Amino acid sequence: MADLLGSILSSMEKPPTVGDQESRRKAREQAARMKKMQEDEKRKKAEFRKKMEKEVSDFIQDSAVQKKKYAPMGKIERSILHDVAEVAGLTSFSFGEDEESRYVMLFKKEFAPSDEELEAYRKGEEWDPQKAEEKRRLKELAAQEEESASHSTKRPVSPNSNYRDKYSHLIGTSAAKDAAHTLEANRAYGCVPVANKRDTRSIEEAMNEIRAKKRLKKDDDTGAGSSNPSV
Repeated sequence: MADLLGSILSSMEKPPTVGDQESRRKAREQAARMKKMQEDEKRKKAEFRKKMEKEVSDFIQDSAVQKKKYAPMGKIERSILHDVAEVAGLTSFSFGEDEESRYVMLFKKEFAPSDEELEAYRKGEEWDPQKAEEKRRLKELAAQEEESASHSTKRPVSPNSNYRDKYSHLIGTSAAKDAAHTLEANRAYGCVPVANKRDTRSIEEAMNEIRAKKRLKKDDDTGAGSSNPSV
C-alpha cells in the first residue's frame, strides 16, 4: 500500500517553485501590456482615420482648392490616408526620397496631375504651370523646325543675271555673243591663242615655211639696194 501511495504521489504534478511563479507573473504582465498597446494602436488608427475623413471632406467641399499636400507621415498613416482618399473618389500619390520624408498629395478627379507634374514632384521640385507650358511650347517648336529641316530640299544655285545680258547695252547683243564665244574658246584652250591650237601643220612644215618667208624677205631687201643710181 505504501508503495502504491508513493507511486501516485510521485506521478502527480509538483507544486510550482518560487522561480516558476515569478516567470508566470511576468508573462501575464507582458501579455497585458501587449494587449493594451494593441488597443492603443487600434484607437490611434481610428482617431487618425476619423481626422483624415474630416479633412478630406473639407477638401472636397472647397471649390477653390484643387490639390492638398500633407506633411511627411509614417507608412501606416499614409496607408490610411490613401484608403480614405480612394473611398472619397480622389486621386492620391506619395512622394519623397526616403521613408522619413515621404508625404501624400490629394488631387480632385477633375484636376488630376499630368505626367510632367508628377515627374516634378518625384524630383522634389515645385510645379509651375506657366513655366511648364512655356517649356512644352518651345519643345513643340523645336520639333516642328527639325521636321521642316529634314523635309526641305537644297535648291541649285543659279546666277542672278546672264553676263551677256549685263553688258549688251554697252557693246551690243552681237558683240556680247561674240565675246562670250571667244571667252568660251579661250577657256577651253587655256592661254595659247586659238589659231595656234587649230594649226594642223607639222613642226618641220612650219619651220620650212618660216625659212622660205625669211629668204623671200632677204631677196627683196637685196634687190632694193642694188638699183642703178644714175637712172
